[in-house]
Amino acid sequence: MAVITYRDALNRALREEMERDDSVFLLGEEVGEYDGAYKVSKGLLDQFGEWRVRDTPIAENGFAGLGVGAAMVGLRPVVEFMTWNFALLAYDAIVNSAAKMYHMSGGQYNVPIVFRGPGGSALQLAAQHSQVPDPWYANIPGLKVCAPATPADALGLLKSAIRDDDPVVFIEGELLYNVKGEVPDGEHLVPIGVAEVKRPGADVTIVAHGKMVHVALQAAEHLAKELEVEAEVVDLRSLRPLDTASVIESVHRTHRAVVVEEGWPISGIGAQVVDDIQREAFDSLDAPVARVSGLDVPMHYARSLEKLIVPGPEPVIEAVKHVCYLD
Repeated sequence: MAVITYRDALNRALREEMERDDSVFLLGEEVGEYDGAYKVSKGLLDQFGEWRVRDTPIAENGFAGLGVGAAMVGLRPVVEFMTWNFALLAYDAIVNSAAKMYHMSGGQYNVPIVFRGPGGSALQLAAQHSQVPDPWYANIPGLKVCAPATPADALGLLKSAIRDDDPVVFIEGELLYNVKGEVPDGEHLVPIGVAEVKRPGADVTIVAHGKMVHVALQAAEHLAKELEVEAEVVDLRSLRPLDTASVIESVHRTHRAVVVEEGWPISGIGAQVVDDIQREAFDSLDAPVARVSGLDVPMHYARSLEKLIVPGPEPVIEAVKHVCYLD
């Protein structure tokens, strides 16, 4: 296996799918001449040319709508948003066109399109550029939503998303592009809608996705070393469809659960996971399910306040101690 960055894994996925299928093309702000805002599309313009790597104006709803139209007539567009914060301007194209077209056309039109870009907080990008879009799209019938945490999952999920006949919202961690990890050689596909146990454990289940998977793993290592508590970390990987079965199987084994997410607490992904656990695994629980989320405030610019808003390992450790009655 090669060890590559999350960024290079995404680049490899795009390159391999564009080589495999001539109907796949990339469009978005600065994806061509500038190699993408986070350099995910580096080298693609040189290899595939401007017909398949299209720089667009700063007009998110316009080029997202163009992508939907292209998908309806048989192409497979990958629409890159410089950040998912800017995709708020394309919400109509994503939600009212891409997500609903198959239904409204009576099954006459598939919309095989991928909307991708970075989401979540970074470093001092403040209120308008640090939002977590996960629940905004996971709530919409007709969309699939992916949030990979590792280079291997970024590669495998993006390839699966490009091949999918439904619209896929692909949320990349803004602070994950430089994260390195092992990636299989050769063809590598990760099925959409399947979670993965990133760390086995017998004492408590920690459920997370995206950047919070790394936070959960850090917390799990601390718990094992300092308290001899073995936490099982379940990476959701996909937020719609949600692999509830894998979460429930883990809770049946550990009898305790902590659900971690970066976003706001009200109506978040974590709320759905907690609801699923309470309904499907209530009799297996030895303690109430605990949630860890970002604080219910707009993101502050000050670095000291940003650190308080975004969950780190400490609140996860405290939540685990609470459900294990160690506090």
